Amino acid sequence: MEINSITSMIIEGALKVHSSLGPGLLESAYSACLKHELSKKDCTVLTEVKVPLKYDSIKINTGYRIDFLVNNLVIIELKSVTQIAPIHRLQLLTYLKLNNNQIGLLLNFNVLSMKDGIIRIRNSRYCNKNSG
Repeated sequence: MEINSITSMIIEGALKVHSSLGPGLLESAYSACLKHELSKKDCTVLTEVKVPLKYDSIKINTGYRIDFLVNNLVIIELKSVTQIAPIHRLQLLTYLKLNNNQIGLLLNFNVLSMKDGIIRIRNSRYCNKNSG
């Protein structure tokens, strides 16, 4: 499945969840509901995926975790905050780089309109996982 199709399904699912639940809940509630929506669309959804940090030729298990990895292509970082801060964007970009993924979605469910809570981030240093 192509990345744009996957991101469209994710956004559609996020809109449906937000429309049903509205803002003001904990991130864990939105996470469970979005996972359910994506699973209904036959997406492979991994949650709390460990992201090892490579430094000076060693792998360090730092405890970083990706909220969602969809079809092994798109990273989703979920938030339920008053406002997205620059650090949230940087966090997702760092996960994209560490996990060698091209596209990520930052989804903030604590907004009046979900369309205002969707940010797409591209890893400009993306390297195809199949390339040597």
